[in-house]
Amino acid sequence: MDLGSPEQDPEMKEEYPSVYVGREEDIKKSERMTAVVHDREVVIFYHKGEYHAMDIRCYHSGGPLHLGEIEDFDGRPCVVCPWHKFKITLATGEGLYQSINPKDPSAKPKWCSKGIKQRIHTVTVDNGKIYVTLSNEPVKYDSDFYATGNFKVIKTPS
Repeated sequence: MDLGSPEQDPEMKEEYPSVYVGREEDIKKSERMTAVVHDREVVIFYHKGEYHAMDIRCYHSGGPLHLGEIEDFDGRPCVVCPWHKFKITLATGEGLYQSINPKDPSAKPKWCSKGIKQRIHTVTVDNGKIYVTLSNEPVKYDSDFYATGNFKVIKTPS
């Protein structure tokens, strides 16, 4: 399966230590939380007993993924961006879309992958505490554009 071929990003090679973002009991109640991890905004989801973290802004147009619904598409849990309904898998950051063969009038739509579009981060739980470790994959993902600069959504005290 080809998950796209993002270009190399030399800035993402540095190692980031894990950052404490909250308590397990809190995210299990709300099923999501937001955090700033090394100046990068992330959303952490708790879905069907698993934790997932990704950049908070949608790769397509910067939509607020922390406000999106979680739905299953083709057996894969995805966050649906509230702005344009783009579907992003929680586990891999792939963008999903439905496609049909226009030459086959009886064709049924099938789910296809656009490749990895959203940067995914690692979540660990230790003694009821949740930690996020930023991805340091040396490639550029589409969501990287909205992860810095003027696109911040989490308000921090000045």
